[in-house]
Amino acid sequence: MARANDEMAALLDEYASLFALTGGDAFRVRSYQKAAKSIAGFPDDLRETDIRRIPGVGSAITGKVEEFLRTGTFHQLERLRGEVPEGVRRLTKIPTLGPKKAMMLFQDLGIDSPEALVAAIEQGRLAGVRGFGAKTEANILRGVEQLTQTRVHAGVAMGIAKQVMRDLAPLTRRMEYAGSLRRCKDTIGDVDVLATADDPLALMEAVRRLPYVVEVVASGPAKTSIRVEHGLQVDVRVVPEESFGAALIYFTGSKEHNVHIREIAVRQGRKLSEYGLFEGDLRVAAATEEEVYHALGLPWIPPPLREDTGEIEAARRGELPVLVQAGDLRGDLHTHTDLTDGVATLAEMVAAAAARGYEYYAVTDHAPNLAMQRMTLEKALAQRAELPALERRYGLRLLHGTELNIAADGTVDWPAEILAGFDVCVASVHSHFTQSREEMTRRFITACENPYVHVIGHPTARKIGKRPSVDADWDAVFKACARTGTALEIDSFPDRNDLPADLVRLARTHGVKFSVDSDAHAVPHLANIPYGIGTAQRGWLTADDVVNTWPVDRLLEFLKP
Repeated sequence: MARANDEMAALLDEYASLFALTGGDAFRVRSYQKAAKSIAGFPDDLRETDIRRIPGVGSAITGKVEEFLRTGTFHQLERLRGEVPEGVRRLTKIPTLGPKKAMMLFQDLGIDSPEALVAAIEQGRLAGVRGFGAKTEANILRGVEQLTQTRVHAGVAMGIAKQVMRDLAPLTRRMEYAGSLRRCKDTIGDVDVLATADDPLALMEAVRRLPYVVEVVASGPAKTSIRVEHGLQVDVRVVPEESFGAALIYFTGSKEHNVHIREIAVRQGRKLSEYGLFEGDLRVAAATEEEVYHALGLPWIPPPLREDTGEIEAARRGELPVLVQAGDLRGDLHTHTDLTDGVATLAEMVAAAAARGYEYYAVTDHAPNLAMQRMTLEKALAQRAELPALERRYGLRLLHGTELNIAADGTVDWPAEILAGFDVCVASVHSHFTQSREEMTRRFITACENPYVHVIGHPTARKIGKRPSVDADWDAVFKACARTGTALEIDSFPDRNDLPADLVRLARTHGVKFSVDSDAHAVPHLANIPYGIGTAQRGWLTADDVVNTWPVDRLLEFLKP
């Protein structure tokens, strides 16, 4: 189901990890990782392009790609897989562990799997081992627990849902995905697809025969459950056309939301189910979601709000927010080019932004303190000099920005006189993720108090399934953001979705403003914005809460120190 680009990128990432495990030098490890990122972000399919056109892919990696296209793998990877036990490879997937620690555990202590590591922690065998204090052990245990859960981030689930729906479309009259994916949750345990069909049995047979099915979990005349890659389960249900709206409500809402609206129906002397709203045997409403909610005395409630966290009460009072939409965005305030760790040129990124209809666009390549990116002031100024010609060519306002690094003490890369020359400064945590709650809180507040910091980028620094959120007193951080006029980013990369929705809603109560950005490192990443918008909607944000929905003059006023 995955694109050839994504499959090859995953193999190169695995190769980089195994190469590091077996003592490979850091420079080559980074080159494989960079090539993986470049291949994943390349807009054209590997099978239909000249591989040498892909930035960061030299002759050695080209050979690996060509072998992958012929065989589905490459021999150097298979050799390393043979050298490193499968259990040790699984150790490297534990968030916060890393290849060096994994290999040390295997070589020095004989720990050869996540299960063996849990047992060693429980038996106290890591006590006194350098780098394995109580906090690290707790993080490892949480990481192992994550590995055993068959949840994926929304980007993976959405790709699977869309593929299933494309493949089944010829046999259906109508089809929608539902469940937590439609509610825009950031991790998904299974995918629900509802369909109407003239021949339900033929549709169920088609589901069972999809080429990427790993296992048929269960199958009947109206529902088939399959397991696909990543261990994800997909449930495809055939529902009557006349009940589609009621079924969509039933299979979209959280359990708590559904219980609440069923209780409303009961108080009205009615019964609500996936087949409709009934008075005795008479079906009162069922065909559309709007008519079912209306019959219950409620306006239609947007799916991201259906968590029973106040949306029903707000609906009754007529106080549901008009949620921000992807079409409200006038620009993107956090993007990268190949000047640092992106894979597309400035001109390519600007052209893609113009094609999306943006009115303004910020390029925010990394600042010098992220040393591996080799940024200098001279490079930044040379990039700035390119913007006027690109503005004239594409007809959108270009903002020259930077993504600063928030150091352990809250300071950022450049002094005030240099920062004053940038239109927008995004400041992010890229290191020292395990600072104490007090240290991390002070770190964020110090960054907010810098008058040249406009946006805190991906604030919790989490990577879903790979790295937990940093620990901070978020109430204190949000109060500082409100006081200093510093916006919080919602990073739209689906493996980030950061700031998470619960913290978005909390920050909004403090009066904080937000920026929904792509953090794009390649042209295709600009299309990740709907994930960030979904998170913004789950946080009850309106367009006015999001600074990059504002006209450019209002935005520039906000960006003044």
